[in-house]
Amino acid sequence: MLLDADESQLVLIDYQGRLMPAIFEHELVLANALRLARLATLMQVPLWATVQNPEKLGPTDQQLDAAIHAAGGKTLSKMHFNAVDDGLSDWLRPPARKAPPGPPRGNARSLPKHMQKPAEEEEEGRGVIVIAGCEAHVCLMQTALGLLDEEFEVWVVTDACSSRTERNRDAAFDRLAGAGAELVTTEMVAFEWLRTADHPAFRDVLGLVK
Repeated sequence: MLLDADESQLVLIDYQGRLMPAIFEHELVLANALRLARLATLMQVPLWATVQNPEKLGPTDQQLDAAIHAAGGKTLSKMHFNAVDDGLSDWLRPPARKAPPGPPRGNARSLPKHMQKPAEEEEEGRGVIVIAGCEAHVCLMQTALGLLDEEFEVWVVTDACSSRTERNRDAAFDRLAGAGAELVTTEMVAFEWLRTADHPAFRDVLGLVK
């Protein structure tokens, strides 16, 4: 099973200016988050970000914030550690649309419930969430678990995640893998989104990862 750019969305969790200096390997983690944001732009993957209690922890790192805006992304301010509790999943799902007018399509009471068509239908969306962020064992993990509970497919970009300590970071990865998340790296994401050296964005993506 490989990532598909056409089915993916990217979520970047809490890369905030006042938090990052305390994070283990923060320079590498931030550099990979920036690569992911630029990859999303090149591959036309929707991009979302969050900030935790921005009055205390400040905004997203300035360079990363610029890349998010360049990709047309939006940033969710939150207080819950799990961003789903502040509405992230509503951003990631397409709005429901009304069923087209016309005669009822199998909603007769005599039909089994699983065969009845709802009055509203969800448009087909991108259910694969590529996610990275800080701290790995708090906001990143809780948000990823929340998205799994919402039946999204979750891929965690490990080299773009960290915590204040290496032990907490690694414990988060263990727990996420056990819960069903896929663990990947930035380069895995890049080359799986590309799939082929014939892709029009190949040279630009190669420049990012090298």
